[in-house]
Amino acid sequence: MALRFTRALACGSAAVFLAMGATGSAWARDLTIALKTEPSAMDPQYHALTPNNQIAQTIFDPMILLDKDLKPQPGLAESWTVDGKVWTFKLRPNVKFSDGTPFTAEDVVFTYDRIPKVPNSPSPFTLYLGSVAKTEAVDPMTVRITTKEPSPLLLVNLAQLPILSKKAASGPAAEGKTTMQLNSGDGLIGTGPYKFVSWQRGSEFILARNDNYWGAKPTWDRVIYRPMTNPAARVAALLAGNVDMIEDPPTDDLPALKKNKALAVEETPSVRTVYVALDQFAEPSPGIKGTDKNPLKDKRVREALSLAINRDAIVERVMGGVALGAGQMLPYPMFGASKAHSVPPKADIEKAKKLLADAGYPNGFEITLGSPSGRYVNDSKVAQAVAGMWSRIGVKTNVDAMAPPVFFKNRDSYAFSAYLAGWSVSTGEMSNALSSLLVTPNPAAGLGTTNRSRYSNPKMDELVAQSGSVMDDGKRAQMLQQASDLAMNDYAMLPLHYELSVWAMKNDIQYQGRPDQVTLAQFATLKK
Repeated sequence: MALRFTRALACGSAAVFLAMGATGSAWARDLTIALKTEPSAMDPQYHALTPNNQIAQTIFDPMILLDKDLKPQPGLAESWTVDGKVWTFKLRPNVKFSDGTPFTAEDVVFTYDRIPKVPNSPSPFTLYLGSVAKTEAVDPMTVRITTKEPSPLLLVNLAQLPILSKKAASGPAAEGKTTMQLNSGDGLIGTGPYKFVSWQRGSEFILARNDNYWGAKPTWDRVIYRPMTNPAARVAALLAGNVDMIEDPPTDDLPALKKNKALAVEETPSVRTVYVALDQFAEPSPGIKGTDKNPLKDKRVREALSLAINRDAIVERVMGGVALGAGQMLPYPMFGASKAHSVPPKADIEKAKKLLADAGYPNGFEITLGSPSGRYVNDSKVAQAVAGMWSRIGVKTNVDAMAPPVFFKNRDSYAFSAYLAGWSVSTGEMSNALSSLLVTPNPAAGLGTTNRSRYSNPKMDELVAQSGSVMDDGKRAQMLQQASDLAMNDYAMLPLHYELSVWAMKNDIQYQGRPDQVTLAQFATLKK
């Protein structure tokens, strides 16, 4: 299948489409969706992770929505103007939260003020507020945002930040209601199409239609999400009629599912890159044996590990063709992606062995590769394939695959020398991936928030920082291309492939596939 990527597909992980007219049913019906990963929290500001974001986008609304082409459109902000570094947003009138409380500018100020105060966030939302110097409520229906520099990405960044109710989410803690309280439903009040009912961790969580919703009336009376990390179990539940829709059916099952007249399958190119991160900081590094040094600090070793990976084989044999080999963190010609790395590197076993010998490891070493099991398509299988390829050049590799919540906890505590993970670009520009994954960690500035390899390249940092205030698209794209080239030439991270997003559902349900891989119940409708 030929995959085409354009900038319109690039705004990602937390983006939401404009409210669309839903096909209402004449009779009550619930929608049950089997998810591949359970969210780690209901708190919409705790963890910038797709399973969390898709729930947040169903209960809450951001100021800015993104349409079907993922371009900024009015959300809770009805209109806006910009004068240099000052943005003025006029809010949508007569919007109410699900508890009937009117939505005002104070809710926006409270929401943005809370984000940096949420403790122990694995992937903080401060990434999206890095350019903001001040947020003010001018009057009940007007918000003024002053940025530190001209900010070309402000609108798409605001689309990633659902608005909480100040009244419902306030509390004695610094952040107001704590993540634990919000997880229980206490303070979990939004303006979105559905409202929270219950969450039984490991079993299901239930949402009900929000009758106060300002947009088109959603199709479903209730939405039941059931986390099913086992892909075969998701397919079995769909075939048995126990669920209406599933995420990421196994690639091996797709031909049979497409032939089943009782079902429909939706496929779309995604903006998620699956990669391997390498610890370039700890000395010694956890999980490495056979040397008391950290060999991953040596560029030659990192290049050898990259050359050992046959990305084409992973796409064809492990992913069943439901992917595209990656040479950088975004596919070319997406914004900021470099033509120099538009083609994934070819495997070269002999060169890889020579690089290891030149680096002082002629007999290799032993390493453990961490991986989630069930978070990304065939993630643990991909990790096993990488392990086999590394072992062929003398780097004996063990795979430690685990449930996603355990994996992320270990990753965030720097327990891995190497790990497999994925990143979905949420702004449409290379800056999102670089700023979060590879810029030198600076939590206070919202930079390097998911840089668990602790890679640091001051020249790349400077290019990414400078690009953030350049309003000229051509100049900004060129700067990001240069920054990406620096990182990829340094083998700062090893991109593997770009996923193809897939959903399967009962044939009377219609769902338009999303490049950000988010499953939003409000856009699942009944066919007319």
